[in-house]
Amino acid sequence: MLLLIRARSRISSKAPNRSIHHSSEGLRNDGEDTNPSSSWTRAIRSSADLRRYGHVLSLYAQMLRSGYHPDPFAISAALKACARAPFMAAAVAIHAQIHKLGHRTDVYTQTALVGLYSKLDGIVTAQKVFDEMPNRNVVSWNSILNCYIRALDITDARRVFDEMPLKDVVSWNSMVSGYAKAGDMDRAAELFWAMPERNPASWNVMISAYIDRGDMARARKLFDEMPQRTNISWVAMITGYSRRGDVTSSEELFKRMDTKDIFSWNAMISCYVQNGFSRDAIQLFNRMRKPDANVNPDEMTFSSVISACSQLGDLKFGIWIEDYICSIGIELDDHLRTAFIDLYSKCGGMDQAFKHYHYLRKKDLVSYSAMILGCGINGRCAEAISLFDDMVKSKIAPNSATFVGLLTAYNHAGLVNEGNRCFASMLSKYFVSPSTDHYAIMVDLLGRKGRLEEAHQLILAMPMEPHAGVWGALLLSCRLHGNVELGELAAKNCFELAPDSSGYHVILASIYAEAGEWEKAKSLRKVMVEKGLAKVPGCSWVEPK
Repeated sequence: MLLLIRARSRISSKAPNRSIHHSSEGLRNDGEDTNPSSSWTRAIRSSADLRRYGHVLSLYAQMLRSGYHPDPFAISAALKACARAPFMAAAVAIHAQIHKLGHRTDVYTQTALVGLYSKLDGIVTAQKVFDEMPNRNVVSWNSILNCYIRALDITDARRVFDEMPLKDVVSWNSMVSGYAKAGDMDRAAELFWAMPERNPASWNVMISAYIDRGDMARARKLFDEMPQRTNISWVAMITGYSRRGDVTSSEELFKRMDTKDIFSWNAMISCYVQNGFSRDAIQLFNRMRKPDANVNPDEMTFSSVISACSQLGDLKFGIWIEDYICSIGIELDDHLRTAFIDLYSKCGGMDQAFKHYHYLRKKDLVSYSAMILGCGINGRCAEAISLFDDMVKSKIAPNSATFVGLLTAYNHAGLVNEGNRCFASMLSKYFVSPSTDHYAIMVDLLGRKGRLEEAHQLILAMPMEPHAGVWGALLLSCRLHGNVELGELAAKNCFELAPDSSGYHVILASIYAEAGEWEKAKSLRKVMVEKGLAKVPGCSWVEPK
């Protein structure tokens, strides 16, 4: 933004008398304009309202080059754009212009400076600007109050709050939110009930704070007591119940809503997906697309629906979703492409997954991990390793999901030594603690290669209690290699951890039958009948083409 710095020296004491002929939005005026700079201000503020911060700074620079004086409103909008962009060099240039143009006493520009420096340069500079302000209003005080709250300096925030000569509802809401973010719910509640005036945002602050702490009972009590609920209130509660796995309560609230906006539809669809109700998510999406819903799906909607397709292995509907997104003119951003990578990977469409991967503007931890897992489960070990190497070279630290994919790749390729080295490096090199899922993969890898006792010892050395999947991996390996004794031990643990599952009984019965121990097999099948355990038929997660 060098133009801003250079333009500073070109500002004359008198703007030329000319009308504006400019292609930028809001600037064209074919008639004589008694105050042409106001057109620039309107355009700048309009772009700021649309959050087009780069365009705000571009318009501001053009205004200076044209010789017009920016007024306090244009300056304030430009400073907010600098804070959002962020662009410190341009901010410093504009600050200098404020002094040159004689706006040092203007409350709007000075308040914008306080907000700017609190975001880009820290509380010290923001406080200095605030202290030097000759005039302050409630917005100025709220700005410095929020500086301390963002810095989680609740003590000084309360000092500022108590010093305020005039507090509005924003001041009270900010302080309540500050206490809530600091985890001091008692003081947050005390201040909330002491408020002389509450608006829906006040109630939403408290409700969201209780939800963040998992206290849905208090959140619901406040929600029920609200004199006026907004859609934000409803969405917050739906999301809160979703996090707790209480899909029924989320559904109940969603059905009670009189007017459902895009955010409420998205919250309910996401609730279904996050809790494994993928078919319900797709059904709700289809309801949302009906004309009487009066909403159009957006990127967040499609992200959830693609995840639902991924969970179901519904490649056919996933492909239709991709075509539908393109047909309504929504651009496939990195978030949506990563969701498609996950879908195609889990459904065996690695060529399509790689296509989306190569179109990513920025490859991050999630996209790398999704591709590595996809290569792992589809037996493309070399590509999984290559992707992992690229990820590390890009200085992106792998996480637990990354190693699930990489170990799965080694497992599919039967590379025991490489798998062991990878497993050992998780904590020692990358500071990722192995989970039960990582142990299960390693047990399966060792077991398939016939190293059953080594797999057994790995289970015994686990720092956490193994789940049924870990012992189940050993049980399957015992069947593969005909080890009855260790198979019985693994099955015993599986029966205790998953008493209602018939699969482990069937595997042990097969081990007995293949070893010629027919009486034990017969006895086990009798037990299954007595317990009402029926054999579950095999199925595939991937829809047939």
